[in-house]
Amino acid sequence: MSSERQIFTLKQVVSSIRKTIEERYKQLYWVKAEMHKLNLYPSGHAFPELVQKEDDKIVAQIGGAIWKQNFQRINKQFVDVVKEPLKEGTNLLLQVKITYSETFGLSLQILDIDPSFTLGELQREREETLKRLQKEGILNANQRLNFPLLPQRIAIVSADTSKGLSDFMKVLDNNPWGYRFFSMLFPAYLQGDVAVSSIVEQLKKIEKVKHHFDVVVIVRGGGAEVGMSCYNHYELCKAIATFPLPILSGIGHSTNMTVAEMVAFRNAITPTELADFLIQTFHNFSVPITDARKLLRASSERLIALNKQHFESTAKQVRQHAELYLERKKSHLMRTAEIMRKAVQHSLNFQHTNLAMTKSSIFTLSNTWTERSLEKIALVFQQLHRAVSRKLEQDKQMVKHMEDLSRMLDPQLVLKRGFSITRLNGRIISEGNMPEKGESISIETFEEHFSAKLIDKKKKEDI
Repeated sequence: MSSERQIFTLKQVVSSIRKTIEERYKQLYWVKAEMHKLNLYPSGHAFPELVQKEDDKIVAQIGGAIWKQNFQRINKQFVDVVKEPLKEGTNLLLQVKITYSETFGLSLQILDIDPSFTLGELQREREETLKRLQKEGILNANQRLNFPLLPQRIAIVSADTSKGLSDFMKVLDNNPWGYRFFSMLFPAYLQGDVAVSSIVEQLKKIEKVKHHFDVVVIVRGGGAEVGMSCYNHYELCKAIATFPLPILSGIGHSTNMTVAEMVAFRNAITPTELADFLIQTFHNFSVPITDARKLLRASSERLIALNKQHFESTAKQVRQHAELYLERKKSHLMRTAEIMRKAVQHSLNFQHTNLAMTKSSIFTLSNTWTERSLEKIALVFQQLHRAVSRKLEQDKQMVKHMEDLSRMLDPQLVLKRGFSITRLNGRIISEGNMPEKGESISIETFEEHFSAKLIDKKKKEDI
């Protein structure tokens, strides 16, 4: 059986495959695929991995090759049209030649790329993002926020080495009006495949400390419009549109406005222009105040001058009226004084006459009243003398009667009539000083004193 077996070397097999493929696929083909990985080598050659996805799953995959000379031409043309270089994750329309190498296997040799197709794909992504944000009702959400009167506290999303950031800070810090801003940098990648996740992550950090800031600024350097497709990405645009603080963008390009710029509260072509806008908000606040202060001062000075003039005029009129008034009052007072002097003199004369008549009448009446009063006093004296005599006699009888009673109540007279006084401990026996059986008591009569001992006692009602 071994003599009938046909054996081929590996080289014979792969050479046969190569010849078959070369004979079958002689022409060039336009192939639509996504560049999954670019694999650009220092030599200038690129060996990209090309894939086709359906529902985010790879359903086809093959390696490719772009030789250095072709890569330089294709990349330059791509930048001229799409405004960014070839990069991973981009849908491309490729002109390829199907090749097979005995050592490297099957691949697609990329001879050309149609940048207009990629531009259309980027535009399609832009339109899809816009439609999706519009459908969700958040396209203008950030623009509906209230802009702070003085946006002084600024959260900055940028690369720490970005020239755009440097220009932005230079304008803010060196403004000739001395406006002061507080800013904090949240460093992020601003172009390429990692830009979306990097910016979104920093926005999330800012949101956690949003009470420390008034606005958020996204700035990057100018130059060619390279790597701008990330600003059409749905996730980044949604994060900007729904952010709770106004977001201002200055990402340094002048054409083909990205969705991120459209949904931001405000966008500027350059970071410098964005810084000028923030300074202008301070102008809008301070200039009217300065003008109002000048106007208020001028109006105050004019009003003070008018009031001073009016005051001086009024004071002059008041002085003239006062002098005239005082003159009239002085004349009136003199006339009144003369009238009063005459009236007082007449009144004094009348009162003097009246007083003389009254004095005479009083003297006459006083004599009459005195005589009558003396008669009444004499009569009253006689009556009082009789009354006092009767009263003294009555009081004398009363005193004598009281003396008789006092003599009758004399203890010695009471004892003489046969009564005695019984004492306990030197005190007369009473309800509060009652002796008990066996206690000693003293008995006093008119002529004798006895000491006795109580043998028995009974209440009066028991006798």
